Amino acid sequence: MGALALEDIHPSIWRGSQLASARVNVVPCGFENLAGELPGGGWPKGALTDLLVQQPGVGEMRLLLPALKTIAQRRIAFLQPPHRFQPEAAAYWGLPETSINVVRANKTADALWAGEQILRAGTFGALIFWQTHVRPEALRRLHLAAQTSESLFFMVRPLAAASDTSPAPLRIAVRPARDSVSLEFVKRRGPARDEPLVVGLTHSPILLNRHASVDRRISAAPQPRSLPAELVVHE
Repeated sequence: MGALALEDIHPSIWRGSQLASARVNVVPCGFENLAGELPGGGWPKGALTDLLVQQPGVGEMRLLLPALKTIAQRRIAFLQPPHRFQPEAAAYWGLPETSINVVRANKTADALWAGEQILRAGTFGALIFWQTHVRPEALRRLHLAAQTSESLFFMVRPLAAASDTSPAPLRIAVRPARDSVSLEFVKRRGPARDEPLVVGLTHSPILLNRHASVDRRISAAPQPRSLPAELVVHE
């Protein structure tokens, strides 16, 4: 009987000099050069992924778009987005407007609680959560909640947060470049990459726009054990 490779013993086992295989629980990222740098070749489901940006709107949404289109048959939650939601852009990109749920909260604690509930609900294909300051214990709670789900979970945070500790197994700094984004792998299950990875982006309208119109349909009144009344949901 020949010797077994580590990954043959269990798919979660990986060598530090190699990318983790993560044979299951990934969604294709849609970019060939990026897939070659992501453990398992895609965005991980059931885990926190940190996207660390200079400012919202540098291209992070277009970076995620191919994956969002893959899981668009399930609901997608935008929690605390920095700008107004533009339904026309979603339609242009092939994302059903009905799949997008925008959730806002007046307090950080409420937003963090909402994020946990969305992840634990098991009905969302993805949660994208914009937040500036998050305590380590709150990140751990969110990561644990993500592990109970099959959802994609991205936290979009400032680039300065790259120096903070995080339970996220994948952390990527996103900087704008000409018709593309420059990605630096701050943390991943695999070897360090010396140079940034440049991923070309297609030209299309931004999904979140500070001047865009809002879907103003009134949401149903919150039911017991649902999101608190101060959380406004646009569906």
